[in-house]
Amino acid sequence: MSLVVTHVKYQFLETIRIPIAVIGNMFFPAASMLFFVVPFAGDDPVAATYATGSMMTFAVMSTCLFTYGIGVSEDRAQPWDPYLRTLPAGPWPRFAGRLVTGMAFMGIALVPVVLIAAFLTKATVSPLGALLGLGALAIASLPFTLLGLLIGYALPSKAAIAVAQILFFPLAFGGGLLSAPGNAPSFIETIAPFLPTRGSVELVWAATGDFTPHVVSLVMLAVWTVVAGALAAWAYRRDEGRRFS
Repeated sequence: MSLVVTHVKYQFLETIRIPIAVIGNMFFPAASMLFFVVPFAGDDPVAATYATGSMMTFAVMSTCLFTYGIGVSEDRAQPWDPYLRTLPAGPWPRFAGRLVTGMAFMGIALVPVVLIAAFLTKATVSPLGALLGLGALAIASLPFTLLGLLIGYALPSKAAIAVAQILFFPLAFGGGLLSAPGNAPSFIETIAPFLPTRGSVELVWAATGDFTPHVVSLVMLAVWTVVAGALAAWAYRRDEGRRFS
């Protein structure tokens, strides 16, 4: 555990020493709240609550894809990473530290979204709903964490940046994160249940409001999680075999 804490401290400090990385992580969800939610749904308590849940899912997805996808890939390019994986402690303290650090930056990305919702909209949620919403976000982060790890371990850094960016916006728009439940264009409503973003945001909507998730969305969320997990494990073992066999 002490090694995990050491890696968390090291990785956290390594990131915050580049302030734009932290600012960028917070910017897109906060900007989306200010430009799309506050002017169009801020005065409607129900719509504002759903939109806040969408933007929180948006923040979690962006943090996972970019923190794990680009971060892992960049670390793999440094000689320090393979050296750590050859030490007697093994790769797990560093890997666990990476996961905890990613969770910390997820929390940081959520702060401006929550503050904007609290002070500039009429979104409402009970204390129990807030706790359930955090639990739903933890579940929602799983497929995106695994996708990020897949990108990071399978691709070099330049390719990882491009792939993370290419995946980010289609998953956000296609999953209906920028529209209220049932108000997205028809083609979005058709494809959304098959994307992990839809199942994730429906869990958050259900936890924080009066919404019933669709079975297809939840099944596909589980499918994406299992498949992404299997591919991430394959990418990790492939990378380990290439560099240490």
